[in-house]
Amino acid sequence: MRGHLEARGKNTWRAKVYLGRNEVGARQYLTRTLHGTKREAQDQLNLLLVEAGHALPVTGGTFNDLAQRWLSLASPGLSPTTVHEYQRLLDRVILPRFGNVKVQSIRSSDLDSFYAMLLRRGGAARRPLSPQSVQHVHALIRRLLNQAVKWQWIVVSPAARASPPRVHKYEMDVPSPEAVVQLLNAAAERDPELACFLRLSVVTGARRGEMCGLRWDDLDEAKGQLRIRRSIVGNRRDDLVEKGTKTHAARRVSLDEGTLAVLAEHRARCIDRAQKCDVSLSSSAFIFTDEVDGSSPFRPNRVTLAFVRLCRECDITGVRLHDLRHFAATQLLAAGVPVKTVSGRLGHANAATTLNVYAHVLESSDASAAGVLGDLLNRRDEKPNA
Repeated sequence: MRGHLEARGKNTWRAKVYLGRNEVGARQYLTRTLHGTKREAQDQLNLLLVEAGHALPVTGGTFNDLAQRWLSLASPGLSPTTVHEYQRLLDRVILPRFGNVKVQSIRSSDLDSFYAMLLRRGGAARRPLSPQSVQHVHALIRRLLNQAVKWQWIVVSPAARASPPRVHKYEMDVPSPEAVVQLLNAAAERDPELACFLRLSVVTGARRGEMCGLRWDDLDEAKGQLRIRRSIVGNRRDDLVEKGTKTHAARRVSLDEGTLAVLAEHRARCIDRAQKCDVSLSSSAFIFTDEVDGSSPFRPNRVTLAFVRLCRECDITGVRLHDLRHFAATQLLAAGVPVKTVSGRLGHANAATTLNVYAHVLESSDASAAGVLGDLLNRRDEKPNA
């Protein structure tokens, strides 16, 4: 072995690299004390190996070779939407610049110059990209180059030392209760099925794909609960895929009586429609569907387009379908519902995700909490009248 790491304590490592034998035949080693995580220490060890002339063999492949090979191997484990987005970023942004470049020739400075260019004049469309979009490009490049390290195409990933633009957190623009109620009332007049979809989205905080994936056997009317356990991805009828939720975990969400009544009315309409066509509606039929027998779900984009038209008709701007999820979360947190409960309803992997996304709501609640405690102390300080 040319080099290895030895643990010397928490985040402390000793790197040992074999240098060969000296004039009298004794083995010589280069040793260094390294600090950081094991992955960081391994990167530093790889650099020492390069300095000592023990660089790993490279294949001489181009970035396009790397991208196509990795994507073909990774695609079965990714959602179709993710694969489509990766291919779009590669074709329109990344490969025009690095496609014919040898992987071992790419430097961190090349990536930094590329990111700066994207911020100035963008990719194929020649429109400047936002820092968030450039971050997405960097994330894909980093993933590809990390794979190149694992395949021993290169020793150290240049993406690890690149400097993509910093993305500043923004306070999300959540629709007001008045706007949400206006949209629900307008949908009830125009399209009761869409109204049911939107109400259930607000009450559960479920993602668009999760809503499309709901089946009637997910609804437990006796307990007043809805089980969310799958998601629909894809936007064309022939490429819809049913998969697990984003966190690959099912969850049960309680429903209020009003929402259960709206669902009961929707189910009655579905049954009536099926009977008129001499078709039976099975318990596994999709709740939201354009098929009489409920055999296939709504396409996610179909709902988004319907919501956009509804907002236009109501003269409401700046509200996305996904904002109904944010509306549910912020209203619950502002009302004092425990973060863990809100996290469970939203289907976040853990409460820390909820805290990170909706920190601004908790800050305003914290100000209210300070006022409550201050009022309590002020009352205690008041002296009774003589």
